[in-house]
Amino acid sequence: MLLLNNEDVARVLTMRGTIDALERAYQDLAREEAVCRPRIDIRIPTRDPDRTYVWGSMEGGSSGGYFAVRIKSDVTYDRAHDGTVTQEKYCSRPGLFCGLVFLTAVDTGEPLAILNDGVLQHMRVGADGAIGAKHLAKRDARVLGMLGSGGMARSHVESLMCVRPIERLQVFSPTRTNREAFAAEIRAKHGIEARACETPDEIYRGADIVAAVTNSAVPVLDAARIEPGTHVINVGGGGRPDDATVERIDLYLRFGSAPAPVGLPQFEDEYLAWTARPRSSSGTRKGRTRGHGAFLRSRMVTLAELLDGSHPGRASDTQVTYSERGNLQGAQFYAVAGRVYELARAAGLGRELPTEWFLQDIRD
Repeated sequence: MLLLNNEDVARVLTMRGTIDALERAYQDLAREEAVCRPRIDIRIPTRDPDRTYVWGSMEGGSSGGYFAVRIKSDVTYDRAHDGTVTQEKYCSRPGLFCGLVFLTAVDTGEPLAILNDGVLQHMRVGADGAIGAKHLAKRDARVLGMLGSGGMARSHVESLMCVRPIERLQVFSPTRTNREAFAAEIRAKHGIEARACETPDEIYRGADIVAAVTNSAVPVLDAARIEPGTHVINVGGGGRPDDATVERIDLYLRFGSAPAPVGLPQFEDEYLAWTARPRSSSGTRKGRTRGHGAFLRSRMVTLAELLDGSHPGRASDTQVTYSERGNLQGAQFYAVAGRVYELARAAGLGRELPTEWFLQDIRD
C-alpha cells in the first residue's frame, strides 16, 4: 500500500491527464459502469459560536477496477474583509488542512493507497472547467476574464489553456498585491499576456470565458457585464450563480447526476448535510442544509447528450453558456486517484505501508 503526499501527486499528475481521467469517468457513469454518491456533510457546532466543525465525504467506483472515498475534516467560519465575505477553513490551526483519498481495488477489496488531496483537488476542479469550455466555449476563445487569484485560479488558467487558444488573461481579486503577483506568475509560466485589473468590471470586457474562482461566501458574478458569447464558470460564491446571472444563460451544461439510490428517487443536489443543534445559528452555514441541484431545465444539456450527438451544443457565437459538474464529485476521486496510483507505482514514488496493517482476521 502506498502513502502519497502532495509532492508525489504533483510529480505525476498532469492537467491533460486529469481532464482525460474525468471525461472517461463521466462516460462510465452514463453507461452505468460506474457509480457515485453526492457529498455528505456532518456539521457540529464548536465551543466557538462562530465556528462549525464539518466532516465531508464523497465516494465512487467503477467496474474498471478502482473505488475511492475522499474525506475532509475542517473547522469553518465566514470572514468579512476587503468588502467581501469569504468562507475560511482549517484543521488543527489556520494554514493546515486535512483532506485524504482512500483508494481500494474493486476486484479484491485490497487497500491500495492513501493520498493527500490538495493537489488532486485543485486539478480536478480546474479540469471540470476545461471540460465545460471544451464543449461549450467558442472555438476561438482567446480572452479569459477571471475573478480570483488563488489556487483554483491557477488550475483554471492551466486547464483552459489545454482546450482553447488562450492568449490573454485579465484578472481581479480584492488584494492588489495578490492579483499583481498572480498576473506576473501567469506571464512567466504560460507566456501569455496577463493584466491585473483595478476593478472587477474590467475582467468582463472582451472576455470569451469568464471564470469566477473564489472562496467568496456570496455570489460574485455581475450578470449585467457578461457579454454575448461568453462561457461562464463559477466556483465558490455560495454554489450556484445568482438569479440575474442564471437569467443570462442560454445553454446550461450539467455533466450529469449521481445514480439514484436503489429503490429511491434521483437526488440531484450537490450535497446533503446533517447537523447537531439544527435550530442554532451555528449548526448550519447560513441555514443551508443541501446544495443546489439542476436548474434551467428548459436550457439544460448533459455531457452524454453532447457526446452522443443528440444535442448540438452551442448554436451561435452570441449565446451565453454555463457549465458545472453536477453531483458527480465522488466519481472524480476514483478516476484521478487511480491514475495517480498507477503512475506513482511505476515511478517508485510514495512510502510503502504494509497492507497487513489495514487487514484483520476478525470478520467485520
